[in-house]
Amino acid sequence: MRVIFFGSPAIAVPFLEKLLLTGHTVESVVTQPDRPSGRGKITKAPPVKQFAQKRAIPVFQPAKIRQAEEVTAEIKQINPDINIVVAYGQIIPASIIYLPRFKSINVHFSLLPKYRGAAPVQWAILNGEKKTGVTIFELNEKMDEGDILATEATDILESENAPQLEARLAQMGTTLLIDTLARIQDVRPIPQDHSQASYAPRLNKEQGRIDWTKDAQRVDRTVRALTPWPAAFTFFKGQRIIVHAGRIKADRGFSGLPGQVLEAKKAGVEVGCGHGGVYVIERLQQENKKVLDAAEFLRGTKINPADFLE
Repeated sequence: MRVIFFGSPAIAVPFLEKLLLTGHTVESVVTQPDRPSGRGKITKAPPVKQFAQKRAIPVFQPAKIRQAEEVTAEIKQINPDINIVVAYGQIIPASIIYLPRFKSINVHFSLLPKYRGAAPVQWAILNGEKKTGVTIFELNEKMDEGDILATEATDILESENAPQLEARLAQMGTTLLIDTLARIQDVRPIPQDHSQASYAPRLNKEQGRIDWTKDAQRVDRTVRALTPWPAAFTFFKGQRIIVHAGRIKADRGFSGLPGQVLEAKKAGVEVGCGHGGVYVIERLQQENKKVLDAAEFLRGTKINPADFLE
């Protein structure tokens, strides 16, 4: 098939690569504009653009695709069989959605209609879901509401964080996408049951603040879901500390105040949580400094039993 591919972050690259490996022709890529990134605010191209340029695929980067008439005109001229969208990051207008022969399809990392929106993987972990999956659906002008073409479910592993789960869903999704394209003319779209819809809005930094009055399971889910962005964090003596990894200590109870440090040792910083639970911080970071394991961190920052994380 002749494809226009819409995508931006690294998670979209395996889909683009798989299309090329399986004989599909990617006529052009539409991705987000280059933007400043990292502490040095160096302008960087989206990973999808970097991949496309290495393979000499033309790239469009409209700041606002809904206003980019030149991109619509280019797609009309290319006359693709289908548009494929994976984590593009902008709302695509009807003038582009319905142009190709097979219109446009979107790969979404949830079992629609659950977790429509920008952060389905993160919210599934945060809410303690046991299962998630990948859905391929027909794009329309509403957010993630199009008819479903294919789904595949998987369990969320107990210690899995958001990047790990996303990578696994991408591996599943690439296979599901290629299979769906192979039988696109015979697939019967299934309307979503909108009464069962739930939403996964974009996250913000403040949502990463750890509430130690919650149980240890909730603290653990916060860390796993919000790694690497917006990142789970707490405060120690007024200083913001980012928590990158940890675990629930199932064999230890706690009867003090939430946020109290029970032990600070090489294996991790043990912190009391609500409902008598204990969470062990294993990897952490002072803001704007390197990520360290607990042993390295404690060599530079003294944390004592009975101290509090705020």
